[in-house]
Amino acid sequence: MPLLRQPHISASELRFIFPPKFQKQTEDEDGRPLSSSRVRDGDDDERSDGDLGHRSGHPRPERRRSSASISAAAAAPAPPVSDDKILVPVEVCLKPSSTARTDDVRSAVERMLEKRSLSYSDGPVPVPIDYVFLVDNVWRIRICETDEGVKDHGVLLFWQVKPVVHVFQLSEEGPCEESSADGQLSSFHEWILPAKEFDGIWESLIYEPGLKQRLLRYAQSALLFTEKGVDPFLVSWNRIILLHGPPGTGKTSLCKALAQKLSIRFNSRYPQCQLIEVNAHSLFSKWFSESGKLVARLFEKIQEMVEEENNLVFVLIDEVESLAAARKAALSGSEPSDSIRVVNALLTQMDKLKSSPNVIIMTTSNITAAIDVAFVDRADIKAYIGPPTLHARYEILRSCVQELMRAGILSDTEEPVKFTLPNYATAQERQVAQGPEMEGLCKMLLEVAETCEGLSGRSLRRLPFLTHASLADAYSCDLAKFLCTMRDTAKKEQTELPD
Repeated sequence: MPLLRQPHISASELRFIFPPKFQKQTEDEDGRPLSSSRVRDGDDDERSDGDLGHRSGHPRPERRRSSASISAAAAAPAPPVSDDKILVPVEVCLKPSSTARTDDVRSAVERMLEKRSLSYSDGPVPVPIDYVFLVDNVWRIRICETDEGVKDHGVLLFWQVKPVVHVFQLSEEGPCEESSADGQLSSFHEWILPAKEFDGIWESLIYEPGLKQRLLRYAQSALLFTEKGVDPFLVSWNRIILLHGPPGTGKTSLCKALAQKLSIRFNSRYPQCQLIEVNAHSLFSKWFSESGKLVARLFEKIQEMVEEENNLVFVLIDEVESLAAARKAALSGSEPSDSIRVVNALLTQMDKLKSSPNVIIMTTSNITAAIDVAFVDRADIKAYIGPPTLHARYEILRSCVQELMRAGILSDTEEPVKFTLPNYATAQERQVAQGPEMEGLCKMLLEVAETCEGLSGRSLRRLPFLTHASLADAYSCDLAKFLCTMRDTAKKEQTELPD
């Protein structure tokens, strides 16, 4: 929907502009006028005159305002409230020690967001200290995916948004291995989601715009179609994702982050979530025809997990070409039968899981041409994850520099924690609003990003460490010098790339 803008109203006057539901409340739900004795303001927050004002919907004593402010507020029309509001996910992470009910926390966060009347942009929301219940139980509140609702660097204002609050608590158990009595390698590792180990991965992964949202929407549609009982013989979907591309582009990390994100978004429907990472190499045996049986045995255990209706299971098969090798190519080998049995067993077991509504299979591959055609055809989404674009390279390096500034490794300002480099869109502009010094830093970082063309995301994340290791004085380095050194280090890394 188009942004609601008031270009002729100053920022100081914007605080007096409310949507209709916040302008007056002179009657109760039955239509009776509210008397002063029935006005409830015990839960109201005390605000300074510079605050955005009271948004709880309850009247409070009128404050004195200047005549100029009153006339501006009266002259400016109130923004229309659209029935088609933008849904914005708000993720609320509970403290490990919290025993509060998720419904209570959700309601408290919704009230807090309504009263505070925030503008919505991606990032953390500080927990107000006057909300004792939230302070005691909530570790972090984060607003997500607002970029889909705004264009041209705009912002979402509170009357345009309907927040969708997701409350979750991170599991600290870590991975569990399947016990094997015969001394063989474990066939899979299991995580309880959402896991502390995967916290923050989704936000750290930077790809071309729309890729992560595409995967989220696919998974949501796949689970919804099954939940609503859509006839699979008329509309077909398999709940299989294939991410392919060169090594080091974050395919495996993206699968784990997607499972983590979906476990948070669907926690009200599936209170239990598991990630099963298959150890493909453990499914091959030196005994003839035994590998196909190992595959079938693994999927029998997965089938037992998905029989619990409240349990959402994610199956991750990394480097799936080792299990789903093209059978046509296998026929040229000296002993093709066993590899063909593995592929047949894998396809058969995946077809069996299709009838289970609470399982999603995620696979990755570095060599797409080596995968059997029948497996590729079963994948609903075949997303190519290529090397980072210039936009992605800049944002990856910017996040690395910000972390080094936060940790005190780099020093360029008196308050490094508050120091923020502009994003890629701002760096592309001719003049940076923060001044010529910041503009120079942006240009230097942009040059480094251009120099890193062809490097994988894994190499880009390692580049700041290699840069710091090449410094003569590891304990004293300003940002401009560090960026110059990082550009030279990137050039050296380019020369060492294999042909």
